[in-house]
Amino acid sequence: MTERGRGGGWVLGQVLLIAAILLSAALGPGAPDSVAVVAYALGGVLMALGVVLVVAGATGLGSSLTPFPAPRAGGDLITTGIYQRVRHPMYGGGILFALGWSIVTGSAAGLVLSAGLVLFFELKSRREERWLLDRYAGYAEYRRRTPRRFVPFVY
Repeated sequence: MTERGRGGGWVLGQVLLIAAILLSAALGPGAPDSVAVVAYALGGVLMALGVVLVVAGATGLGSSLTPFPAPRAGGDLITTGIYQRVRHPMYGGGILFALGWSIVTGSAAGLVLSAGLVLFFELKSRREERWLLDRYAGYAEYRRRTPRRFVPFVY
């Protein structure tokens, strides 16, 4: 299967959107002094939680990890670890990190782009789940018993 056939366009879109979010810090005035401590604390917590989700998701996938939304040939359906709580923890981690970054940097553009990232990952995960349903007989049952898409206990 070609990169395009595996979802290469989704990967490119994701990279560009995340880069725009990171670069939006240059547009942000920074958090106002009156809320800087709260912004740094909240943003820092969101960023840390995001990193935890990304690492847990990547570690949990092991040899099934791929940058593409189409499952890796010969990969396994992972339903243990963080995947018992959420179906796409790496996307959730990316969302939390982007929100935290935008809050820490005081970037309104970053917040708007982060909202766009949520929509992007929603659409990308829907496409990915169609591929997962086609590849793994147990995916429909897994999806039914694991209702959270991105962030455990939240969404």
